[in-house]
Amino acid sequence: MNKMPKYHELMQPILDALQQLGGSGTNEEISSEVTQALNLPDDIVSQIHNEDYSAQTEVDYRLAWARTYLRKYGLIENSGRGVWSFTSNYQKGMKINSGEVVKRVRELYLLKKEETAEGEPDDFELEMGWKEQLHQTILGLTPDAFERLTKRLLRESGFVQVEVTGATGDGGIDGKGIVRINGILSYHVVFQCKRYKGSVGPNQIRDFRGAMIGRADKGLFVTTGTFTKEAIREASRDGAPPIDLIDGDELTERMKNLSLGVNIRMVEEVELDNAWFENL
Repeated sequence: MNKMPKYHELMQPILDALQQLGGSGTNEEISSEVTQALNLPDDIVSQIHNEDYSAQTEVDYRLAWARTYLRKYGLIENSGRGVWSFTSNYQKGMKINSGEVVKRVRELYLLKKEETAEGEPDDFELEMGWKEQLHQTILGLTPDAFERLTKRLLRESGFVQVEVTGATGDGGIDGKGIVRINGILSYHVVFQCKRYKGSVGPNQIRDFRGAMIGRADKGLFVTTGTFTKEAIREASRDGAPPIDLIDGDELTERMKNLSLGVNIRMVEEVELDNAWFENL
């Protein structure tokens, strides 16, 4: 497929992807399966939906709409851990009529039957997940606050002697630190943090590597945006100093795992044990 698929064209591929993943999968796993199944080219996959809003790609944005319709239709559901799975309404190998799904959901929720020129719904709000909300919060931080967030994130991840040096224009290096493993081995790491709304390309990775050579054991590139496929390949190129990458999605996930600005509430679920009563 050499054009951007419309949201309703992604419904069946999502179901097929979940089937291929064994009946459940995260947003990232579903996205990867769908883009491969549709053979979407890099220029389509890397398009950003709205650079002023988030780092979400247009494909992921439309996948989110498609999942919303499938959930409201009753075929899939998502857990509090962000994992999607089939409901009991889904039958293995099921093929759907996406037009009927759209029509039924719109009837259920008293929605209009209008779409924008790009083929996305314009009449009810896409549910914003915690990652999108957190990403917006990060983009709204002042430079000083973002610097403090970066330091805290690295320290909580095991870095010591963290120092931000970006203000000196140090060859593209924003800071440095030391990672200690089991209190015995240590690695000197330099990092670059880019509060960015677009995609980081291979040239930026190469420039960063050029600045880090001879000054550290490893490099770390953190962005609130995304990395192109070429950038990912360049970061792990054979024979070149390795550079680890953290994109906007992984950044928010790490903040959740470290409880940095994110509170996780565990919901208690109570159910009756009917067999217990039958044995009275």
